Amino acid sequence: MFRKTIEFIANEKYVDSKQDQPIPIKLNIPEWYKKLKHSTSASTVKGCMPFLDSLTSGYLLKVPIDMQITHNVFHEKTGKKDGFWRTGEIEVEVMRSERINVNTQRTDVHSNQQLKGSPANEKNKNLPFYKILNPWIIKTPPGYSCLFVSPLNNSDDRFSIIPGIVDTDSYKQEINFPIIINGDKYNTLDTIIKKGTPYVQIIPFKRENWGMKIRGESKEKLLKRSMFYPFTILDNYKNNFWKKKSWT
Repeated sequence: MFRKTIEFIANEKYVDSKQDQPIPIKLNIPEWYKKLKHSTSASTVKGCMPFLDSLTSGYLLKVPIDMQITHNVFHEKTGKKDGFWRTGEIEVEVMRSERINVNTQRTDVHSNQQLKGSPANEKNKNLPFYKILNPWIIKTPPGYSCLFVSPLNNSDDRFSIIPGIVDTDSYKQEINFPIIINGDKYNTLDTIIKKGTPYVQIIPFKRENWGMKIRGESKEKLLKRSMFYPFTILDNYKNNFWKKKSWT
């Protein structure tokens, strides 16, 4: 069967080092989900195929380097709460991006003014948004773009990326990811986000033009359509409507 191909491109030395390479996200299903049981006597999300599709659709990026974050912590020198961020050291020839300098502790941020008035600003404690520099160029076939989100139903509770869509068939640079610190849970945060932490789910899709239509249906038609559901007790959607997807 013919497959579309998504390519991940980086410096050959970085590729050869096999450092936290992108993988199909289906290889990152959480242990708590694997342990769930699903039966007629104990129905769980294990039987919900839309939930499973969210865990297995697309590809996964992992944090390429240790990152130390101290966020919304009071500093005596400045007299205000601030954020501090640094990474481990890395040599430029190992990663493709020229923005990563030789033997430097790398920081990169977006001003909070770029999202002025948004809920993301409040969640991030109105501090700058730290940015993860991604070493991979992502290439899709003509007509295909990628949706970038935090891993669906399986994200780190400390932070999330700012979601976005990129036309990866024409954009030929690394895509870097500003993150939002989860200030709803952590008023202050002093942590190390370890190299290899899953942080981006990539879902390729075909760009198409769409139009919206709203219509009503008679009560009789709606009842006729729903008559099929009561005949089975378990896994109706899985057995009768769900289509298996393949991500390799």
